[in-house]
Amino acid sequence: MLLISFSIQIKTTAKEGMWIPATLKAHEKDMKAEGLEIPIDKIYNENGTGLNNAVVLFGRGCTGEIISTKGLVLTNHHCGYGSVQGFSNTENDYFANGFWAKNMKEELPCKGLTVTFIRRMENVTDKVLAGIGDTIRDSIRDTLIAKRISAIEKDYMKSTGMDASIKPYFKGNQYWIAITQTYKDIRLVGFPPNGIGAFGGDVENWMWPRHTGDFSMFRVYAGQDNSPADYAATNKPYNAESFFHINVSGYKEGDFTMVYGFPGTTEEYISSYALKQVYSIADPISIACRTRKLDVWSKHMDLSRETFLKYTSKRAGVANGWKKWQGEVAGLKVNDVMGKKQAFEKSFQAWAVADKAADYAADLLPQMRTAAESMDQLLTEDLYNREAAFGVELISQGAALENVIKCFRLNLSGDALTDTLKKVMKGMEWFSKNYDAATDKDVFISLMTVYFTKNAYSLPPYFKEQYLAHGQDIINWAYDIYNTTLLASQEKLNTFAENAIPADSTKILKDPAWQLYNALNILRKGKIVAALNDYNARMKYLNRLYMKAQMEKNKTKVFYPDANLTLRVSYGQVKGLKPDGPAKYSYQTTLGEVVALDDSTSDIFKVPKKLKELYRTRDYGRWGVNGTMPVAFLASNHTSGGNSGSPVLNSKGELIGTNFDRAFEGTMSDYYFDPNRCRNISVDIRYTLFIIDKFGGAGWLIDEMDIAGGSQKAKVKSKK
Repeated sequence: MLLISFSIQIKTTAKEGMWIPATLKAHEKDMKAEGLEIPIDKIYNENGTGLNNAVVLFGRGCTGEIISTKGLVLTNHHCGYGSVQGFSNTENDYFANGFWAKNMKEELPCKGLTVTFIRRMENVTDKVLAGIGDTIRDSIRDTLIAKRISAIEKDYMKSTGMDASIKPYFKGNQYWIAITQTYKDIRLVGFPPNGIGAFGGDVENWMWPRHTGDFSMFRVYAGQDNSPADYAATNKPYNAESFFHINVSGYKEGDFTMVYGFPGTTEEYISSYALKQVYSIADPISIACRTRKLDVWSKHMDLSRETFLKYTSKRAGVANGWKKWQGEVAGLKVNDVMGKKQAFEKSFQAWAVADKAADYAADLLPQMRTAAESMDQLLTEDLYNREAAFGVELISQGAALENVIKCFRLNLSGDALTDTLKKVMKGMEWFSKNYDAATDKDVFISLMTVYFTKNAYSLPPYFKEQYLAHGQDIINWAYDIYNTTLLASQEKLNTFAENAIPADSTKILKDPAWQLYNALNILRKGKIVAALNDYNARMKYLNRLYMKAQMEKNKTKVFYPDANLTLRVSYGQVKGLKPDGPAKYSYQTTLGEVVALDDSTSDIFKVPKKLKELYRTRDYGRWGVNGTMPVAFLASNHTSGGNSGSPVLNSKGELIGTNFDRAFEGTMSDYYFDPNRCRNISVDIRYTLFIIDKFGGAGWLIDEMDIAGGSQKAKVKSKK
């Protein structure tokens, strides 16, 4: 069994790394040398007073921070986008106009939104892996580990009265448990209009300089005992024993910074063979397909505000990965990461052959190469299935018609059948609310052109039959599908439910959306899914041993685990960007630069009138600096997806900004960290407060916060 030590002297470069908070004591010397001024136990401890109690997992994959005793949460604008879309329509267009509650009674409950606190983390590797050998096949090993994890989690839940979740680290060579509390009553408090919170749109996304006020505000509500509770009008704002103190005195280049949050996924230690699949297959195919999809969406969104509101959140999600992957490919190329991986693998192989104590490692790389290369073609086919075919909303939503078919299989009739179908159709209303058939039809035409051209050797038979039946005319085929399918409108679905009889099951089986979906499923289940599952299981086993071997080969190096949406701390400096030579980007942007970009003909560069007036009069209140208003800044912290919304802290642990992005030049940091190119981008807290106060007129929220200049001692407020 491998137990990973964190007591070795740290030798890291330009602050690569996403560290488990409970291990930070081993990093204290390095962090103090970089400028940290507070004890490590202020960053993380188990007695309820650490900063870990003020950081939350926001929703399914973002981070948020508690900034008042009344459970006020600050996160990114794009993290709140999906929730706000549920409230927005042409009458209440919060994307165009923003939303600012005037008091707690006006805060809007967000159905399905949660925030999770990490109360404690503990290394339970010994408990999970005791007596389980490293080289046992994962099919057996996973069963043993799963049973043990379940038992351990139950014990911790019983002893703590909280939730408990164990996750693997270092590819399954180590396990940690997180003791958590998840709150389910979350309400919208403040949301800037897109002219602030999404300023620059796709053009500036993943770019520097950046001019976006990417923040939104929510509030956590709790039951009468301050514990998690389902939504109820009688719930009270969560009484936060720990929250972030805010510092508005600013920063300068070279100042120490920390990012505290939940980075989603990184793969820093994979082989060159797996990296090649990302660099040469997954990213290029995904970029090409999404380019077509986004072009169609943009065209229709520009023509109709109603369509814009339906697609703005979906478009942001699709475009985010699309642009990130472009930067990723460029960064991997310019750094010759493939070459670096191959050079390391050459030295690794020499070590593995020579070191008899690591005899298990000698054939790892050859096995990985054989496995990866044997799957390249199948991965290519499946990417076209997922990005081109299932990239059409109508086809992916065909899965919902499976539930309709299940209703008929229950052999119901009369009112029983009608009532059951109505419930199923009710569940499709969210899709219909945010769906436009005319837009999706054009997406179908565009993506099917790619699908039939690039994937002609692996088409589902039904697709080929229909293509031929429509005279090899994709446009004609599309019109037939969208004029026929029930999924084209919620009205059609509801009418079908009202009048259905048992024999109508044939109408679903003949529905073109279901037939397309079913044909893809048959192909994937018959040819792809089992092979992919076998491949992934094989690679999981090999990667675990490869990770173990890398750590044994480099015993003087302190490894950080890949991101897995668990709580981490990274640290670095406020730092500008000069990736390719003497030309240097400043580490900070200002409101003057925002106004200079104003374009009344562009949705993404249109500055709100009120914001321009505040700039014209320099009415910045207490938040401006020498006649300017800082907007965003750069730092060298190692971040990933999931760090969106993370608090950015100064040397005293005070909040100075909210992380929201990475620079395009460094988006390959999920695979390789280049200290010259990797930068995280954050909203300056002063801009956030200025927008809340002067633009949003929500000064009552400012009154909740603990705000001071840099001369005061930083603290985590505590009632203990």
